[in-house]
Amino acid sequence: MKTLDEMRQRSLLTDAQHAEIRAWVAEVRTPEAIMRMPAHLWRALTLGSALMSVDADLVQEPALDDL
Repeated sequence: MKTLDEMRQRSLLTDAQHAEIRAWVAEVRTPEAIMRMPAHLWRALTLGSALMSVDADLVQEPALDDL
């Protein structure tokens, strides 16, 4: 939920989108059910994630000093 809060603080989600996404996740709880989130909320979440580079660390090569 911290990421959702940060998206709202950065104006990447509206207050209404933030509330709808929080309510959806709180209600359904399982990853499979979360994946059935309404399309308009997925679009907002995906765009916010991309603008924040949420997945950037997943696509970077590991640093050689981390090995």
